[in-house]
Amino acid sequence: MSLVVIALSGCLLACNSNSNDTSPRADASVQTDQQYELATGKNPHPVKLVIPKVKPLSAMAELGKSIFYDKSLSGSGQISCATCHDPHNAYGPPGDLPVMLGGPHLNSQGARAVPSLMYLYRQPAFSIGPDPSGDSDNAPNLNQIANHANQALRHDKTASQPNAAALNMVPQGGLFLDGRVDTLQQQAYGPLLNPVEMDGGSVQIVAAKLKNAPYTQDFVDLFGNQIENNPNMQVSEAMFAVARYQVEDPSFHPYSSKFDAWLEGKATFTPAQMRGYLLFNDPKKGNCAACHLDQPSKTGLPPLLTDHQFEALGVPRNTAIAANKNPDYFDLGICGPFRKDLAKQTQYCGMFLTPTLRNVATRKVFFHNGYYHNLDDVLKFYDYRDTNPERIYPTTTDGKVEKYNDIPTAYQANVDMVDAPFNRKRGQQPALTENEMQYIVAFLKTLTDGYRQ
Repeated sequence: MSLVVIALSGCLLACNSNSNDTSPRADASVQTDQQYELATGKNPHPVKLVIPKVKPLSAMAELGKSIFYDKSLSGSGQISCATCHDPHNAYGPPGDLPVMLGGPHLNSQGARAVPSLMYLYRQPAFSIGPDPSGDSDNAPNLNQIANHANQALRHDKTASQPNAAALNMVPQGGLFLDGRVDTLQQQAYGPLLNPVEMDGGSVQIVAAKLKNAPYTQDFVDLFGNQIENNPNMQVSEAMFAVARYQVEDPSFHPYSSKFDAWLEGKATFTPAQMRGYLLFNDPKKGNCAACHLDQPSKTGLPPLLTDHQFEALGVPRNTAIAANKNPDYFDLGICGPFRKDLAKQTQYCGMFLTPTLRNVATRKVFFHNGYYHNLDDVLKFYDYRDTNPERIYPTTTDGKVEKYNDIPTAYQANVDMVDAPFNRKRGQQPALTENEMQYIVAFLKTLTDGYRQ
């Protein structure tokens, strides 16, 4: 299978899903591009990315910024949105705890690793499968769609044909790792009132604090005096302001990585970064681009390095999370415990949202349960999960490897065992060598924003 580069059209050369050209001439063209890339570190087909222009924040977004950093809204008076979504850590967690601590005394564990807030302004709403064509006065609900999707043909996900996976009737989009809300406003509500996170107490308590905040006049200027007489409306508008801050402030979506510069022909990869990029796109090696799409959009927007779909990967159980000490407790993602509407759709149990890989090298916790703490171990999980499971999972006293030990046996069939590199058997050669994994890590570091030439 040929390796890939981003072409001027925003599609992958030689792996363009709209092309059936498998002639020696086409392969030769790809090989020429490959040789050029490896020799020079440059993109042979630079593109012009459409990056949003920086504009002054609106009054609504300025209000949202004040709220985002306001610790007084928490029950402890010591936590703001920015505490867990640290702007110095790509709006992700500031440390290496698998889950953050919150609550009234800052000693209550959260349930999942904190995701980054960056680039969420382009996150689509939750859906199952491709968008239906046409309108319907009797649109099916999510459970009806899920039942239909369970009978649909599944297309393998490969870096060579990333668009094929878009035809899959699979869950995609939404916010939180289980996709249970669709808007940034709804997302902001969650931590604010969650007793193990900000622990705001109630809408009435938060509204009273907003009424006495230094920025209370901004509320009045934007919404009028009556806003303070309606706690539900005041808190709702406060969360809307936080959402506007995330949408408008360029620090949440700067598109300033070395990869962005390379796509436009303004940066040169090192040999290690270049090899890592090619392995990232090789469907027989890393196959990373099958889920973490690295093509600009049809309109020229920079790639988000995610397909927004959900996957069950079978990450090891993290015993550092107190809830996991109960052998009967499982975080099943889409089908619970925090999302309720798809609890009966057991074909989705264990599935979590695929995150963007932008700024992934700045993180210190990975996957929904924060089990891994560095990219080296993350790559080893992908590489050895099926060929050498004893290197990934605990082993019982009788020598049995407890594979997929954070998913009940009844749902382990949901784990991806089809898409490379998960399509191997125990004892087979892993898809990547140790050196190749290091090359991919080198490429992943080019996805960090703030690159300066």
